[in-house]
Amino acid sequence: MMRTANPALGSKTFEGLAITGEQNETMTLNGTVNKTAMLLFLIVLAASWVWHLFSASGNPAAISLWIWTGAIGGFIVALVTIFKKEWAGVTAPIYAILEGLFLGGISAIFESAYPGIVLQAVALTFGTLFALLLAYKSGLIKATENFKLGVVAATGGIALVYLATFILGLFKIQIPFIHGSGLFGIIFSLVVVVVASLNLVLDFDFIESGASSGAPKYMEWYGAFGLMVTLIWLYIEILRLLSKLRSR
Repeated sequence: MMRTANPALGSKTFEGLAITGEQNETMTLNGTVNKTAMLLFLIVLAASWVWHLFSASGNPAAISLWIWTGAIGGFIVALVTIFKKEWAGVTAPIYAILEGLFLGGISAIFESAYPGIVLQAVALTFGTLFALLLAYKSGLIKATENFKLGVVAATGGIALVYLATFILGLFKIQIPFIHGSGLFGIIFSLVVVVVASLNLVLDFDFIESGASSGAPKYMEWYGAFGLMVTLIWLYIEILRLLSKLRSR
């Protein structure tokens, strides 16, 4: 059974898919790579626009609306994409643009506090992506069932911690240490970065499985969307880790 911690690429993603267009058109790895590049381009385009707005004003309040629009809108569109996979050719680009607004805003704010941090985070994110892709394709890392179970369990644990943090935050209660720049906070962020990175291996395996099983062509968009979900999470966590290190 295929298993991944990414909610966009669940164990039943390729089951019961709708058939659209020509039935002999199926998902391919090259097609998924091309669509991933398109989504990355849209993210960078939207992020650059919000970054420019912040640079012109120097005031976080000037871009707060775009940050919240991107965060909330991206979450809603992601849910729509997960439940209506055949719409991914439309919803995945919309998701990329909305997430670009969000990422551009928070990246600009982090950059103003810690100059150079965004370039470092981007370099580490893509460096991790290509290193793990090489390790996966070479067979150095294999997505075995035990590996998948471990990553899914670790990701679920992190999700529960973040959910508890959000709920307790509504009552002005803070979980100590994990969000601070102390040693425990840095170790926590480092663990999250490692887990987010390992999710990329599961995503590679899942996309490859979809292509080999002859999934419909629109699943290229969906596979690219799922990979974007993990990459965005990884970038944000690396940004958080670097900010903790820089604030010490």
